[in-house]
Amino acid sequence: MDLRMPRCDGAEATRRIRRDHPGTQVVVLTTFADDDSLFPALQAGARGYLTKDAGGEEIVRAIQAVLSGEAGLSPSVQRRLLEHVTAQPPPPEASPDPRLPDGLTPREVEVLVLIADGLSNPEIARRLHISQATVKSHINNLFAKAGVRDRAQAVRYAYVRGFARPPGPVFT
Repeated sequence: MDLRMPRCDGAEATRRIRRDHPGTQVVVLTTFADDDSLFPALQAGARGYLTKDAGGEEIVRAIQAVLSGEAGLSPSVQRRLLEHVTAQPPPPEASPDPRLPDGLTPREVEVLVLIADGLSNPEIARRLHISQATVKSHINNLFAKAGVRDRAQAVRYAYVRGFARPPGPVFT
């Protein structure tokens, strides 16, 4: 799976493949090794992640690892994951709020409301004092739980569920 594609990015394509064909395993092969590419792809269900400078043998090893139920990660990706895990305290266990629909967490609802307010991912990250990768993770999770495929559908979902109200008249 490549990550940068027209009409549907690789993380979203991975999410759809894993949802519709759970037995299918995905290995990402991309030029991007930054957090904003890596974490959404893994959270979407990719079981392997390599950069395009990987040699043929490394690609074969990753595919074989994934097919045998292991992770197929390049050494640099493994290092980045370890740095990420050890640099942040583990999030507190959140039990689902039975008052929230579709199993959304309070933080996902908070992100949803900010999307409905028209904020971009960087603006949401600044407002909530979290990374853009974390914002994307919350968005991916709430899209999957709410059954929406894009921001426009998420805004409609927020309006219908009463999390946000459409703005008043814009014409005077």
